[in-house]
Amino acid sequence: MVSIVTNVLPALIVMSFAEKLNHYSKRKSFRYGIPFLVMMVAGSFGLQQFSNLRYQYSKKQPVTPEEMKKYGVNMKKRQEVTLETEYDKVKNVDIDNWENKRGPRPWEEEGQTTAAKH
Repeated sequence: MVSIVTNVLPALIVMSFAEKLNHYSKRKSFRYGIPFLVMMVAGSFGLQQFSNLRYQYSKKQPVTPEEMKKYGVNMKKRQEVTLETEYDKVKNVDIDNWENKRGPRPWEEEGQTTAAKH
């Protein structure tokens, strides 16, 4: 067994880089193991960037009602908007009688819209 090891090692030392690459590329551990390890390391760095974004933006404070009024956003009070009031609004909508209206397309001029074909 010692003679086999001593015969193989000098042959690998004498080989050129291209021959070594060709020799190792035939092995499964090189063909599948090295790409796997590279993807694991690269994936961990990628996930690190995404998790940094998560924690970076989670530190932001919510907007206060005073700031909303400052920018012109009118918020309803919490007592005005409840699930029951919104349900009553939706319950009163007539969903049986409706008409399909075609919206304007960006490439059409105003008034050029054609009637929708049924």
